[in-house]
Amino acid sequence: MTIKPSTTLRNDYSSISSMAHQSQEPIFITKNGEGDLVVMSIEAYEEREKVLRHRESILEAELSRISGEKTYKLEEVQNRIKEIYSGE
Repeated sequence: MTIKPSTTLRNDYSSISSMAHQSQEPIFITKNGEGDLVVMSIEAYEEREKVLRHRESILEAELSRISGEKTYKLEEVQNRIKEIYSGE
């Protein structure tokens, strides 16, 4: 975890930008010694969002399964897909 004071962001944006791109991790910016902002590269942000969406999908599927919704075996799904695409 990288922590930098807000003056670094103000006075040396290039180093913060380089650090964010190299580390692919959030950089925590403080103001008057207290946490204020988190800065990260767009690539790191998009990857983080992708992981969160994936986790959400898994959680939704697990909640459906736990609530008793019908589940299907892989073979059942494959057979159904074959039926759909063969026109049966």
